[in-house]
Order: sequence, then structure tokens, then C-alpha cells
Amino acid sequence: MVKHADLPRNDTGIETALGVLKQRFGERLQTGQAIREQHGHTTTWIENQPPDAVVFPASTQEVSDIVTVCAQHDVPVIPFGTGTSLEGHVNAPAGGVCIDVSRMDRVVEVNQGDLDCRVQPGVTREALNTHLRDQGLFFPIDPGANASLGGMAATNASGTNAVRYGTMKDNVLAVEAVMADGRIIRTGTRARKSSAGYDLTRLLVGSEGTLCVITEITLQLQGIPEAISAASCSFASVDAACQTVMSVIQYGLPVARIELLDETTVKAVNAYSKLSLPETPLLLLEFHGTEASVAEQADIFGALSKEHGGIGYRATATTEERNRLWQARHDAYWAMLQYRPGAQGIATDVCVPISRLADCVGEAQAKAADLSLVAPILGHAGDGNFHVSLLVDMENSEELDRAADYVSWLNDLAISMDGTCTGEHGIGQGKRPYLVKELGEATLVMSAIKLALDPQNIMNPGKVLQ
Repeated sequence: MVKHADLPRNDTGIETALGVLKQRFGERLQTGQAIREQHGHTTTWIENQPPDAVVFPASTQEVSDIVTVCAQHDVPVIPFGTGTSLEGHVNAPAGGVCIDVSRMDRVVEVNQGDLDCRVQPGVTREALNTHLRDQGLFFPIDPGANASLGGMAATNASGTNAVRYGTMKDNVLAVEAVMADGRIIRTGTRARKSSAGYDLTRLLVGSEGTLCVITEITLQLQGIPEAISAASCSFASVDAACQTVMSVIQYGLPVARIELLDETTVKAVNAYSKLSLPETPLLLLEFHGTEASVAEQADIFGALSKEHGGIGYRATATTEERNRLWQARHDAYWAMLQYRPGAQGIATDVCVPISRLADCVGEAQAKAADLSLVAPILGHAGDGNFHVSLLVDMENSEELDRAADYVSWLNDLAISMDGTCTGEHGIGQGKRPYLVKELGEATLVMSAIKLALDPQNIMNPGKVLQ
């Protein structure tokens, strides 16, 4: 378990603020130990640091009321969506008030003709796509977990469709947000293009709750494709699979998804999802478009993969088989845990330029073997992003030390390759030591922005910046 030092607590301010908020919110303010620990929950190896209370607002004005009270008494504010983040984003190292936006779960409007919508932050991506299905629309960002859209905006989530549809920052047109003093602002409109001043939308998207609480998001949507086809192709080595990915990107083939699974991940997925995929490195793909264009994309990929020794290439347009393949991909985390029963999965991610992907993955595999770590690898190979899920016996302190050394080494490796210490997990607490290594003096600019917008440092303190 990685421990982070607690920040100084303002016990008097917290007690006073909770008294005011209890009068205002009644039973919607909870202080029970279990619910506080749930909201300090982290799905990685960072210690749980629970808040002093959890409040469940139902509107933007109520969020503003909470933040205003906390600002008046110098009390930390920690936004919470569904708790699926991986780097300690929702911990409360200085205590304070967790704002759980799960009850703000309304799709405010859908503008079918303009392909956009407005949603409250507690709406999950699956709920939104269920709401949109009858209108022939969908929201493409798919981080795997059924995350809240507010949390996805706050962490600039991406996922399996990013190679074609981009990340959250590419699909958020505007946000409504409550700032550190309780003010409510809106950063943009539904227009697809604007030169109106600073790009505040992109500043707040990815700010991880350190600048504001996002209370509404205007999202760009896509039309559901006429045809969708999935494919799988096995390779003799990770290098061959990565070389194929490079060829696909350089060719300009508009794949919607291209996922890399190493041999350990394939073995785990086969056992968990009852599949019979060849237990060698694998690419899973999806093509979107018309019937003709999807067939053409599948044929071109087949030819490109053959040049790099691809075997067992298979494309399918049947919904049942396609869903089975992608459900197995989304269940990969649980499959990995089953692969080593009793172990905890410690997930880390990096992202490098496509031309360095093969080198980075290859070195990551070799380093894991050298340290005798079980380290399945899977990734959104189309944008150079991959994840290593270390399967670690948390009772073995020596193994934990090796895992910590590995995570540090991998982040440094990615940065040395002109990459980033995080492709989509965000910084939170877990990646914070590597941010200065990656950005250098630019972190001073980030600190200046933080100081200007949150001079009391009450917005999710202890995250992103020192």
C-alpha cells in the first residue's frame, strides 16, 4: 500500500462547516465510517484517506452552496462521481467534504440535429448511450468502466475509441462549473468553433477537481454507424503487433478501435471469458462506416497485418460475436485478477509516440520478467497508450517494493521516449512525482493558475501539484 502524507487539517473549520451543512442538507449529509471510506476509495494501491462527510447535492445551486460554506471556513472540497479513477483522485488527505454528484443524473437536453447534448455530471456513459440509442446517436468515449461523465470530464478520460473519436477534451463543447469561491460559471456555448478568449473549457477538462466542481457538460455526439465490424489478429511477438499498428496509422486507415493484448492478458481473457483465442500477442479492432467502407477497411487491415506475420485474422460483422469480443476486452481487469488468485491489480499507464510503442512495450515486458513480476499488458495501441496491471501479493513487502520500483521505472522510460507518464489515468496522487519530470517549468505555470483560481487551496488539495 502506497502511503501519502496527510496535509494539515483545519479541525475547527471542518466542525463548523459540517454543522452548517447538516442544517442545510439534513440526511443528505452522511458521516458514517463506511460511506466515508467508500468515498475515499481507490482501486489501486494508494491508501484510503476518507473525507469527514459526504454530501449529495441535487442541483448546481446546491453545489455552489456547499462550496461557499467550505470556502468560508477553509475546508477542503473533493468532487466524487462513481469512484472508478485509479490514481487516488478522490482521497481526502486533509479531510473535508466530499461532494457526491450521483443524484445529479439528468440528461438536460439532446439536440439531435446539431449532434450535441447537455448532461448533469452524475449521468454515466452507459446511461447516456441508452438514452440516445433511439435517436440514432451515441457518445463515443469509452474508458471501460461505467464512469460518470462529470468524472470523465474532470480526468480527461479516453479509452478504446480514442484513436478515431479523440478524448474527452475533443468532445466537450462547454462546461458549467462551481469555482472555489462558490461562483457558477459557464465556459462556452454549443458552437463547434470559437475564438472567444482563453479556452477555459479545456483548462477545466482534465483539472481533476483541483480548480472547480463540474456541474454540467455540453457534449458532442456521433451518429450510430450504418455498419460496424470487429476483427482479431494474432502475432508471434508484441513487436510484430506494434509494427502493424504503426502501419495502420501511417496508412491512414480510419479504425475506430485497435487494442493490444499481450500473451499473458490473452491467457487470462481466455480463461475468464471462455474464449479460445491463440495465446500469443493479439490485436482487437473495430471498423465503423458504411457496409462497403467497413468491408474495405477490414480487407486493408488484413493485408497490412499479413506483412508483419499476422495469423488467424478474422473479421465479423455479427453483433453477437462482436459484443462477445469487446465484453471480453472490457472484462480484462477481472480476468487478470483471476489469473493470479489472491493478488491485487496495480494498474499504471503510459503513452508514447506510435513509433516508440514497440520499444516501450518490449522494454516493459523485459523489465517485469527481470523483476519476477506478473505484469499483463493491454493498451489502446492506436494512440500509443498502454496499461500494465501488476498482479501483486499485497502481504509480501519485498514484492511490493519491486512493484513500486517497476512503476517508477516505467514512468521514467515513457518520459525519456518523449512520451507521458499518463495517457488517461490522470495525475491524482499516484502520478504526481513524475509531473515535474515530464513538464519541468510548465508546472510553475500550473501552480500559478491554481493559486489564482483557488487561493485557499480547498479544491481537491494534495492532487496533481505539490
